[in-house]
Amino acid sequence: MAMGKRKQDRQQELWIAATEMPQAPGHPFYRRLNQRLAEHGLDAFVEGLCQKFYHEELGRPSVPPGVYFRMRLIGYFEGIDSERGIAWRCDDSRTLGEFLGCSTAQETPDHSSLSRLRQRMDVETHQEVFTWGLKMLAQKGLLKGKTLGLDATPLEANAAMRSIIRNDTGEGYHEFLTKLAQAGGIATPSREDLAKIDKKRKNQASKDDWHNPRDPDARITKMKDGRRHLAHKAEHAVDLQTGAIVAVTLQPGDRGDTTSLWTTLAESSENLRDVADDPRTTEGVKGKIIEEAVADKGCHSNDTCRDLAEVEIRGYVSEPDQGRRDWEAKAQERDAVYANRRRIRDQRGKRLRKRGELLERPFAHCYETGGMRRTHLRWGTGPPRRSRPRGFLRASLRWALWNPHGKDQRT
Repeated sequence: MAMGKRKQDRQQELWIAATEMPQAPGHPFYRRLNQRLAEHGLDAFVEGLCQKFYHEELGRPSVPPGVYFRMRLIGYFEGIDSERGIAWRCDDSRTLGEFLGCSTAQETPDHSSLSRLRQRMDVETHQEVFTWGLKMLAQKGLLKGKTLGLDATPLEANAAMRSIIRNDTGEGYHEFLTKLAQAGGIATPSREDLAKIDKKRKNQASKDDWHNPRDPDARITKMKDGRRHLAHKAEHAVDLQTGAIVAVTLQPGDRGDTTSLWTTLAESSENLRDVADDPRTTEGVKGKIIEEAVADKGCHSNDTCRDLAEVEIRGYVSEPDQGRRDWEAKAQERDAVYANRRRIRDQRGKRLRKRGELLERPFAHCYETGGMRRTHLRWGTGPPRRSRPRGFLRASLRWALWNPHGKDQRT
């Protein structure tokens, strides 16, 4: 076979038929995914759900909701953390253009249209699409909801430590250190002087004294590498029988695992109850939900073991080495801790702990490969959501477990 050579001065064709244009070979994953989304009616569902965000007459041609959510999926699967990068990747790939439903002669949506549509849609709409995905999994028998594994990871916020201000006086961090230096006898402190004062001072960046005006929900948190950053905390609840992500919660970075656990369990129970109420789901998610909860040693405490027993959830919480315990006037906590210890040491408890890879895998895919380790939050127009107390979340979880099919009718 003779070697072909590239012609430098080849004249381009003036006209070309659309049927003669080269077609993409396609990717088996995206083609199969598109078949499943079409089979369960994603486009019709999101078009009815997002109708309120579109105007009937005004404006330029908009991005269909089905295309918007498919582009979000592309960013997730391809590990792209920016809307501009998603738009470039879709425009550069024939396979992804076919996945979006764009013809060869049709341009894919640009990043400005994608950003504008994302700003219009509220968080509740995205949550409903997430619940729709859980129902699709349940119809195929890929969601059980009986045994959940929970784990959390810190996420660096898109806010700088040097931009924090004091809660009481409104001073910036540099201005605050300058006043301390002047009070100590340094009239014109240099940057080195301020660094020495900050290093010797106790509680350099207390979370109770400082906040960032661009991201008030971010908390000063010690990261895994030992550095302090403004951060959030993402916690996942995963079905250990199938590997499906049941719920994802974003909480303050300084909140302990023993407290954030209940927020994620309450969110999981609400999602699973919505799935169970759908008549199209299989019998696998009917009846009592969340029978078992698996967590690491960060979630272990006397209160956690006792509260899990109160809501009739069998806990498999890894126990740290705490030495000899004093159980005086703590009979209920003692019984719950000993019962949890027996469970994690039996054969089933060992098997559940080995399945921790199902918890680490979503973290690696979302926050490492998917590029979501640095969190970019979007601010809404409504008032900020206040964190609910632990007792309320525990009571809500208990009510959801005892009423898996009914709607919330509490006053």
